[in-house]
Amino acid sequence: CTGGRKGTAKLDFLRRIEQEIQAKWDKERTFEHDAPTTAGETSNKNKYFVTFPYPYMNGRLHLGHTFSLSKCEFAVGYQSLRGRKCLFPFGLHCTGMPIKACADKLKREMELYGNPPQFPDEEEEEKEKPNTSDEIIIKDKAKGKKSKAVAKSGSSTFQWDIMRSLGLNDQEIAKFAGAEHWLEYFPPLAVKDLKQMGVKVDWRRSFITTDVNPFYDSFVRWQFVTLKDRKKIKFGKRYTIYSPKDGQPCMDHDRQTGEGVGPQEYTLIKMKIVEPYTAKFNGMKGKNIFLVAATLRPETMFGQTNCWVRPDMKYVAFETATGDIFICTRRSARNMSYQGFTKENGVVPVVMEILGQDILGCALSAPLTSYKIIYALPMLTIKEDKGTGVVTSVPSDAPDDIAALRDIKKKQALREKYGIEDKMVLPFEPVPIIEIPGYGNLSAPLVCDELKIQSQNDKEKLVEAKEKVYLKGFYEGIMLVDGYKGQKVQDVKKPIQKMIGEAMIYMEPEKQVMSRSADECVVALCDQWYLDYGDAEWKQQANEALKSLETFCDETRRNFEATLAWLQEHACSRTYGLGTRLPWDEQWLIESLSDSTIYMAYYTVAHLLQGGVLNGQGASPLGIKPEQMTREVWDFIFFKSSPFPKTDIPKEHLQRLRREFEYWYPVDVRVSGKDLVPNHLSYYLYNHVAMWPSDNAKWPQAVRANGHLLLNSEKMSKSTGNFLTLSQAIDKFSADGMRLALADAGDTVEDANFVETMADAGILRLYTWVEWVKEMIANQNNLRTGPADTFNDRVFAAKDKYRELAIEGMHRDLVFQFIERQTLLLAPICPHLCEYTWGLLGKTSSLMKASWPVAGPVDEILIRSSQYLMETAHDLRLRLKAYMLPPKSKKGDSKPPAKPSHCTIYVAKSYPPWQHNALSLLGKHYRSNNGVLPDNKVIASELGALPELKKYMKRVMPFVAMIKENLEKNGPRVLDLELEFDERAVLMENLVYLTNSLELEQIDVLFASEADDKVKEDCCPGKPFSVFRSQPGVCVSLVNPQPCNGLFSINVEIRQGDSRDSIIRRLAKVNRLIKDMSRVKLMRYEDPMLGPRRVPVLGQEEQGKLPISNKSVFNINLEEKRVTVADNGLTVDIGDTLVYLVH
Repeated sequence: CTGGRKGTAKLDFLRRIEQEIQAKWDKERTFEHDAPTTAGETSNKNKYFVTFPYPYMNGRLHLGHTFSLSKCEFAVGYQSLRGRKCLFPFGLHCTGMPIKACADKLKREMELYGNPPQFPDEEEEEKEKPNTSDEIIIKDKAKGKKSKAVAKSGSSTFQWDIMRSLGLNDQEIAKFAGAEHWLEYFPPLAVKDLKQMGVKVDWRRSFITTDVNPFYDSFVRWQFVTLKDRKKIKFGKRYTIYSPKDGQPCMDHDRQTGEGVGPQEYTLIKMKIVEPYTAKFNGMKGKNIFLVAATLRPETMFGQTNCWVRPDMKYVAFETATGDIFICTRRSARNMSYQGFTKENGVVPVVMEILGQDILGCALSAPLTSYKIIYALPMLTIKEDKGTGVVTSVPSDAPDDIAALRDIKKKQALREKYGIEDKMVLPFEPVPIIEIPGYGNLSAPLVCDELKIQSQNDKEKLVEAKEKVYLKGFYEGIMLVDGYKGQKVQDVKKPIQKMIGEAMIYMEPEKQVMSRSADECVVALCDQWYLDYGDAEWKQQANEALKSLETFCDETRRNFEATLAWLQEHACSRTYGLGTRLPWDEQWLIESLSDSTIYMAYYTVAHLLQGGVLNGQGASPLGIKPEQMTREVWDFIFFKSSPFPKTDIPKEHLQRLRREFEYWYPVDVRVSGKDLVPNHLSYYLYNHVAMWPSDNAKWPQAVRANGHLLLNSEKMSKSTGNFLTLSQAIDKFSADGMRLALADAGDTVEDANFVETMADAGILRLYTWVEWVKEMIANQNNLRTGPADTFNDRVFAAKDKYRELAIEGMHRDLVFQFIERQTLLLAPICPHLCEYTWGLLGKTSSLMKASWPVAGPVDEILIRSSQYLMETAHDLRLRLKAYMLPPKSKKGDSKPPAKPSHCTIYVAKSYPPWQHNALSLLGKHYRSNNGVLPDNKVIASELGALPELKKYMKRVMPFVAMIKENLEKNGPRVLDLELEFDERAVLMENLVYLTNSLELEQIDVLFASEADDKVKEDCCPGKPFSVFRSQPGVCVSLVNPQPCNGLFSINVEIRQGDSRDSIIRRLAKVNRLIKDMSRVKLMRYEDPMLGPRRVPVLGQEEQGKLPISNKSVFNINLEEKRVTVADNGLTVDIGDTLVYLVH
């Protein structure tokens, strides 16, 4: 799992810690929380209840699930440190079709190919292969559309192969032919994987759904009986997306493609073929034959001039329930057969198959048009996947129609090719039927002329034309035809639909929908039980709940508002799959989006009923049997006004169940993928307001919707191999490493991105952190103590910066305060490592019982002075780099200057006079205009009027522009004439840091007022000016005679006035092995000529040498390259070698 890594020691270390910490939490039951029993705690609720849509149990949890649920996990970690009592329960969903479909598929494969199956080779397999794969592995309810790619297992056609890809052997796979085995196999794996992640879940409250679990089954039955009593559930024929192969409605979660697609309503326009029939239809004499067209705009039928068919398209003629013959595509006929158009539901009685060219030229009688007879003409762009393949033509208002009509009128060859006579085309002109402001009464011809559309092949321009006229026509158009004159187009659609005697309602899916069983779905008129989400009063209440709901971002709220606006009936019953049976009509199962709307209430009592046994078939901790859970008992638990029921359950047990619910409810936040807003999350709102209509304290408080998760910037997909399950991710990155990368992946409704290199880097950072903590604990006696009052002590922000800046040594109290706080801050994201660190610090109780650190007062001025120091150091580095560049030379032989040894930094107490004047003026305007500066022209004219600024005008306005820009970024303090801190004091306190980081010998800090005019001009408060210079020296060799210590001879420059300490500092800069300069002893030879030539004697390294005291001063003679040292009134020549010893 650690592909391509050199070693896994750090990963193994983190995994070992995680297992130890998880065992400790398990033993201490750290995340198990019950409602308090005292009245005070129950009324002053300081609780946090978070939930995640229970994932579907037909595979292992993957990184997509993990990303969403990590948001719950981090929130619980944080809220618990804030002192709130937290509950994060986790259920597992088994309701619906996919598990049963997979089990049945395995059963079929064994019947067809034996056990274990011997599948045909690939060529035969290709022939049998359906055009859309129907395998089901991991479907993420919280991901929807995008994650369906994840559900597909590469190119496997057979369910058996898919099960093999999960690492199962043939003997194990055979068991999965029984749906119940899935419920025993995958839920415990989900629990195991989540425990390895270290989630803060109360596992006593976990359960699986369906009637396998008698307690949950009873709960869902109670919910549905209550909803039916409250008239939220109705029965009748409804248009619904339906899978003929499955023989039942196909809801979102039963679909392989087309999630969120609903039925699209069309008006079916019947155009009667006028006798005498052509030879093709001779066998149908005496029958009424209709070309049927599906239109979204029945109000435009007054303007028909012809109808269109595609010459090369296959059509069918079939007999309807009334004995008429309809001609349309086979796809639309299949839809009609499920909508009552044919005698037998789902059967299309095809009379004949015909090509479009056989219909061309037919004379037709069409409803509403002013032309008595119109004709069927060719159009080559008709699509087969929408409508009926027969298209009405309204050239006055449809750009496609006018373009095609003009084509056939202009092109005689086109007419001849398809046998179209002139009389069928030439007399027909567009009929004005709708007046559109700005486009007149023939909008389509006008727009086509404006856009210079030449033919029906100008596709892009035609799209633009349609965008211009369609919406404007529908919303602003005024009818011109008798009976509707003066009325708005949008108001007459329904009346006209009813008026057309020859019109019917026809439905088909808005886009193609494929069921999980690889069946193309239709719209069917079905008998079914449905939740009436279109009910005005119920919708109004759901909108009330939405108003008070925290959605964390506008996009989520807008998606909710749009969904509540269009949501209508939702079929809640099925005949196939797993689930709970409808209590009053047991032939029906409750589908998966309907048994999952208020189960968060069940979490509050599940632990007392099921006691952690997932299928609810163990002993109840309260000794309650499922059959005792009557409707009255559930009412008492969940409705606080319900009376005590007739039951043999002891009263204190029922009161305890009610107390759990009343304490934990409502749900404080529900976290989910954003694609669940249009279905599950909206139903969640609806069902809460239906169950607790007068108790809005039980309604959902917040919904946090996140985007989908990309893996390494690519969509997650099994077929491409860009895929990780939760357990693979933990094996590869450790739980905390994975959690850190998930936290970094993204936070909004935009798609997030889990980057494996970030996760790898995270492992290294976490490991390094623990090692540093151990190092600090081991070395704590060497850390500085006493008052923590240096500049860097006061500023302390991050350990690496502090370590670098605190030349005087890090302060012990600050270091350990930092470790403690950092551990608490990181705990919600990486709890295992932080719990381990907490233990290293000697804390006896669990980190999970600790408190979030309280921030002290913020010293903004101190922070800004620290920022100033960082900016100055950065600026000095840039200036040093520029100083080191070789001077520009035409000959190209210039050498870079020698590295400087000294620097003078000039700081200004005040701005140069011209800047001072400009700032004063800006400040005056800012204060008098409520924080708004006037236009640059006004500022320029006022500044230009000041005589002292005349010679600076070229520089004044750029300065003003810079101040304006800084004002936006940093606020009004930019206009202050002096800094709020002592610039020189900050630099002086950090002089050693600056000197070392720039590798200089010395830095002097002076006031700009002591410098020449150029410096004064270029220096202002907060922007120091620096001058570098090289001080000459004489090169001396420093030798170390101590054996076996890796300290070698080094050449060092000695400069005029050097002391012993300055030379040792210079030595330590060059030789990084010298950590502690106080251990270095500097010596000179008694005989500077012969001394260096003598071989040192082991153990007598100081023989023939004299120490150099801390009062010694070095002098140099550059011309003679001589160095002398003066000490105690004595001046001696040191030759060209000094000795250093490290003790």
